[in-house]
Amino acid sequence: MDYKPKRLKAKDYVDGVLSGNRTLLSKAITLVESKLEEDQNLAKEVMASIMPYSGNSVRIGVTGIPGVGKSTFIENFGKNIVEEGHRLAVLTIDPSSDKSSGSILGDKTRMESLSKLPEVYVRPSPSSFFAGGVGEKTREAIFLCEAAGYDVIIVETVGVGQAEALVRQMVDFFLLLLLPGSGDQLQGIKKGIIEFADGLVITKADGDNLIKSKIALQEFKQVVNLLSNRDKGWRPPVKICSSVTKKGLNEIWGMILDYEKNRKINGAWEETRKDQQVYWVKEQTRVLIEKRFFNNPWIKKNIEKYMPLLINGNVLPSEVAEKLLEDFVVYLKKQS
Repeated sequence: MDYKPKRLKAKDYVDGVLSGNRTLLSKAITLVESKLEEDQNLAKEVMASIMPYSGNSVRIGVTGIPGVGKSTFIENFGKNIVEEGHRLAVLTIDPSSDKSSGSILGDKTRMESLSKLPEVYVRPSPSSFFAGGVGEKTREAIFLCEAAGYDVIIVETVGVGQAEALVRQMVDFFLLLLLPGSGDQLQGIKKGIIEFADGLVITKADGDNLIKSKIALQEFKQVVNLLSNRDKGWRPPVKICSSVTKKGLNEIWGMILDYEKNRKINGAWEETRKDQQVYWVKEQTRVLIEKRFFNNPWIKKNIEKYMPLLINGNVLPSEVAEKLLEDFVVYLKKQS
């Protein structure tokens, strides 16, 4: 006879999270990430109970091109934060496997010493091919970590690009990591990502890279001055740091605290969080509509009907899209 473990109730998850139980926190995040309908119903009940206990943290998004050293930076930067007396949660978003949809890189293994600290919780999650460099349930994971008592949350994104700006809609401070080097200092980075950043940090400023880092520092300051048109009295600072020598890490944390103080004084901190809530209502509405549209049997059938016409070049993709939308409207009318 197969043994089936007892299914946890919503109260079990909630009590475990609020007590700071890391095992139950992990299980709660796994629950909200699950695509099973029964799990999603339970997850909604859990989230409704923990939401009043969330919101009391500084949320930091960290992004940068591959090779910039995001994980190494976060590991050493995170240790500094813990030394300041904080409890830290790190949510690392990894690329998804095409076959399993699971996480490929496994950042927990790349932050081994940080994850061993009792004040730190590291959670790698697959992006599940969700746009914007974040996981589909990253926001819920943030809320759960806050309810568990973590007062600093770091979200490490998959990579960098204009789509990465989506993480800006779920954090308080958006940190862009850059590499020192000669030539084109934008390094393929779209100017939009710099405009979204609240602070820029040039990494690996040690050894032979130190001179290059100081040159890059001045160049990126000029770029920020040209591109940045920020309101509320904040112009993104540009810093340099070394995860090897630990130089500059304290200054980066000080920059984030200055930002928090500045934004709270002028009311922009809470204003931004309210704007983010509105944004995510719209985003989740879009996601739900898209899922229900493409999962609809009527739409699936009509997509197959239109495909030969599209492949043979008899209709344009835009025409097929319009026809599908018209078909869906007809379907809804028949159901009412």
